[in-house]
Amino acid sequence: MAPKKQPYVCRGCHRVVDGESCVMCGSSNLTQDWAGYLVIIDPKHSDIAKKMAVDTPGRVALKVR
Repeated sequence: MAPKKQPYVCRGCHRVVDGESCVMCGSSNLTQDWAGYLVIIDPKHSDIAKKMAVDTPGRVALKVR
């Protein structure tokens, strides 16, 4: 079985992306050097989303290098 490929993360907004550019900020400055992520489902009622300044649902990386 082949190892699973780690997805890319936008260095600008820390969003986990599936393509070759970030759909949130439009940046193509992506990296695979990141650790941990958080899934924001309801940012309006999430204290963590407010603390991280995330206002749209999605996957956000915690540590991006």
